[in-house]
Amino acid sequence: MMRILLTAALLAALLPASAGAEEAAEISAGQFTANNVWMMLCAGLVFIMHLGFASLESGLTRAKNTTNILFKNTFIISAGILTYFICGFNLMYPGDFNGFLGFAGIGLSVPEGGQTAAYADGGYTYYTDFLFQAMFAATAATIVSGAVAERVKLSAFMIFTVIFVAFVYTIAGSWKWGGGWLD
Repeated sequence: MMRILLTAALLAALLPASAGAEEAAEISAGQFTANNVWMMLCAGLVFIMHLGFASLESGLTRAKNTTNILFKNTFIISAGILTYFICGFNLMYPGDFNGFLGFAGIGLSVPEGGQTAAYADGGYTYYTDFLFQAMFAATAATIVSGAVAERVKLSAFMIFTVIFVAFVYTIAGSWKWGGGWLD
């Protein structure tokens, strides 16, 4: 295990850093593919975090609430991704707006070059960004789920999840990552 960590640290130290670059450098097709694979892997790992949260909540609550907790966490992923698809992503990344609140429309509208290296300074595609951000939007609601376990009705939490993912998380995210007033 220590050898793997040492190898990973060495590889990370040898990778060229582009953090302070003034202009977006052209990247190779291999680097573009590697960036997308890495983002998809990270999205998968964030998805697996939901299993950990569900297990933690189940272990910290009474046995009679286990089914409720597991359903709630399954619902969060399903409704969270669907809600983020319908309005969240375009609310979080609205394009040109006043810096406080903007909306680019319903559903995903891929910008020109969104599936190529021209999107996000060549780092990843539009869909990769959507999946990664959708996983974190659902994770934010899952964290709240643990705080209110055994304390709220399931129907009330379901409504909260949709509102939280659709508006609260996405508006706060747009202020920083979507070019808003915190950027």
